[in-house]
Amino acid sequence: MSSLEEPLGLDKLPSVSTIIDRIRRVSSGACRPRGDYMGMGSFWIEGRSCSSSSSCSDDYDEYPRETYPWGRQTKDGSPRAHMNRTCSFDKNHFVYSNICESRYFSDGHEFNSKCNNKDSLNVTNKFLMGIPKFVKIVEVGPRDGLQNEKNIVPTSIKVELIRRLVSSGLSVVEATSFVSPKWVPQLSDAKDVMEAVRDIEGVRLPVLTPNMKGFEAAVAAGAKEIAVFASASEAFSKANINCSIGESLSRYRAIVRAANERSIPVRGYVSCAIGCPIEGSISPTKVAYVAKELYDMGCFEISIADTIGVGTPGSVAPMLEAVMAAVPAEKLAVHFHDTYGQSLPNILISLQMGISTIDSSVAGLGGCPYAKGATGNVATEDVVYMLNGLGVKTNVDLSKLMMAGDFISKHLGCPSGSKTAIALGRITADVSKI
Repeated sequence: MSSLEEPLGLDKLPSVSTIIDRIRRVSSGACRPRGDYMGMGSFWIEGRSCSSSSSCSDDYDEYPRETYPWGRQTKDGSPRAHMNRTCSFDKNHFVYSNICESRYFSDGHEFNSKCNNKDSLNVTNKFLMGIPKFVKIVEVGPRDGLQNEKNIVPTSIKVELIRRLVSSGLSVVEATSFVSPKWVPQLSDAKDVMEAVRDIEGVRLPVLTPNMKGFEAAVAAGAKEIAVFASASEAFSKANINCSIGESLSRYRAIVRAANERSIPVRGYVSCAIGCPIEGSISPTKVAYVAKELYDMGCFEISIADTIGVGTPGSVAPMLEAVMAAVPAEKLAVHFHDTYGQSLPNILISLQMGISTIDSSVAGLGGCPYAKGATGNVATEDVVYMLNGLGVKTNVDLSKLMMAGDFISKHLGCPSGSKTAIALGRITADVSKI
């Protein structure tokens, strides 16, 4: 087998404390990866040292070449020591010092070579120009994540999950939904959940209220923020909430007025923004119409949801372009299900278009009881890992977030839907065997 396929000996793995330290570095979002490793989280494959001034340097003395046989090396096979490659950057530019390096296979054959000299300073990274410096994550796991679970999750588990998510640094956690137990039995304990968490400080805990009865019950339970849910698909609206789009919007205008009288903020959702399980593809103009109606009636934020997860960057971009012509980008959020594994690319294109609020679900929990084939939401762990790799701040501690995901996954008796959690979990498990 080739050198890249050779198993890494356990004696060459870094210590558990080193891995934990690396995970914490990922969660800090302190600095952006090197230009040629853009998009990877700041993980332990290569040594790094970062300062608060957002300057970075590679540190190849931290781990010997033998620890990472796939790493770069000089032509004679020795570690590339003291290359002194440095970079500094602002939002859109990388500034490199005089760089000239080659990369080699383990047998010494050169496979890539590049030089950046003083004439190459101030290189604009056009792919990251529009990405915001900070992204707000709206955690929807306790509501959208659990609503499709067949086995009833005890109230105490739901409350503990919310507390763990809050402790990870998430500032918005969708707690539950005040919907008829007949339609969503999993959330029949909404009142008890809300009463148990309503006094948690430092976090917003919105709840879904599909009608006036649900709104009144939410307020009575102590809810301080609510959400309403309209669809861009007529067929889905009738299947989901038993009324047309127009009727649902009239219903929500009454709820928003009642909420405004109590100074309760309202968030709006637009479902089936790309496709519908009944109608098929959805026109961007329909999505823009519903989003604008919700915005005009007083919703402070509109989350655009690809409910069945059929979107790709090629369909998401024109949809968002249409919506952004009707609603300001700073008032929009995106909500992607990962049915076809397209959530992260869709989030990236959304960031590039100026969206700075992302809905996600811990451990990739989720699905929609009225959208056959819709799988879980994009995993919050994967979103945070990607954002860390882009140098975008979230204020979320990835290690604590992973523990929250592990907690609920173990209770549900299923593996986490987060690729990041699975990958880091395997590494930790391997090291624990040493």
